[in-house]
Amino acid sequence: MEIYQLRYFVAVAETANFTKAAARCFVSQPSLSQQIINLETEVGQGLFHRLGRSVALTDAGKVLLEHAYRIISEADNALRLLKEDPSRGYPVAVGAIPTVAHFFFPAVVAHCRANEIRLNLSTAENFRPQILHAVLEGEIDVGIVSLPLHEPRIVAEPLFSEPLLLALSANHPLATAEQVTFPDLREENFLSLGDASSLAAQVRRITGDYDFEPRIVHRCAQLATLKTLTALGLGISILPRSARSPNDPAGLVYRKFSGATPVREIALVSHYRRHATRGTELFVAAAHAVVGPMQVPTATTPPFRPTERRRRRVAPDAEL
Repeated sequence: MEIYQLRYFVAVAETANFTKAAARCFVSQPSLSQQIINLETEVGQGLFHRLGRSVALTDAGKVLLEHAYRIISEADNALRLLKEDPSRGYPVAVGAIPTVAHFFFPAVVAHCRANEIRLNLSTAENFRPQILHAVLEGEIDVGIVSLPLHEPRIVAEPLFSEPLLLALSANHPLATAEQVTFPDLREENFLSLGDASSLAAQVRRITGDYDFEPRIVHRCAQLATLKTLTALGLGISILPRSARSPNDPAGLVYRKFSGATPVREIALVSHYRRHATRGTELFVAAAHAVVGPMQVPTATTPPFRPTERRRRRVAPDAEL
């Protein structure tokens, strides 16, 4: 039994399709199928029910899957540990959603340099679905995303929470209104990040609670673009407080919501089977260290509040 055979087996189990599993493993479908047959011959039992274009695990396959996850995880963890070279810095790969990456990565780098922490940091900025996929596939060690999540294989460690603010042009009537509530936004034009953005999804949930759908007139891939168009008066935006920056375009103002303030929670996430390397431990410690009032010239100084540090598995029935 070879590690690569177990990787092929897991891919088939997770995709329920030999063709999709082969594409995921970058091998031909006949080659993958033959390796699965070889594995079944070795264990002496069928691992999959062949159901036309899809497959399902047999009872033996279900038993092997649990062990396969553990074996692959341990092998990958051992390889990462052996590759660590303290003289070059402890490696760690981290992914973050765009509304966090722009200020958090510079803050962590500055903290590590100031405290002579030898961290070899590799970063990726992407939307939450892609970050979670990278965590599950073992492409990154840690993800920084917003809660809630719905993935039992993910361990979430709350990092901080912050209020959501109304961003709008200084010339907009609501910029000087005595108070602002979500019902006041019912007839407004909205600017939003793409549909894959967890912030965009949260805004849709909140407006849904007030029985209206935001009328989105501009969808932006970049936070800077969204801010610029908002400052020009093309619509309003809902942004986290950490999005504020001294470099914001002229004419962009922020308003707090009256009454119950909407809040987003940000967490560090990792695969529950992934071993925490020294690099991961150093990054997590640095991440918690920079939460709170940050005096970093290259980053926003967001007055978010730290969340009590604890790790938790995400419940299978957690809200999407």
